[in-house]
Amino acid sequence: MPVAVVQEWSEGTGETTSYDAVSERLRASGGGAEGLHVHAAGVLEGGGFRIFEVWESREQFERFVQERLMPILRELRTDEHGSAPTVTSYELHNFFVLSGAGSPG
Repeated sequence: MPVAVVQEWSEGTGETTSYDAVSERLRASGGGAEGLHVHAAGVLEGGGFRIFEVWESREQFERFVQERLMPILRELRTDEHGSAPTVTSYELHNFFVLSGAGSPG
């Protein structure tokens, strides 16, 4: 069952430097992530930051975090957004992607 995962940092400067560095390292380490359908990220009004993703399963998200994301975060020791994000996930009742929608970041 596909799940939505929302990661939100309520604190932050509104800068995307750390996010961009992590994204670059993820691309350099092999591109996509197994089970990831959608990834969107942006700065919130007031300087917070939010990542919204759709994963094939919660387990695939958790495996990605442990095996790919955390090693990069530890290496970069990124703290632009302060403490750990609030993470919310929920099973989706319906999910589809429009052909050609979105733009690479």
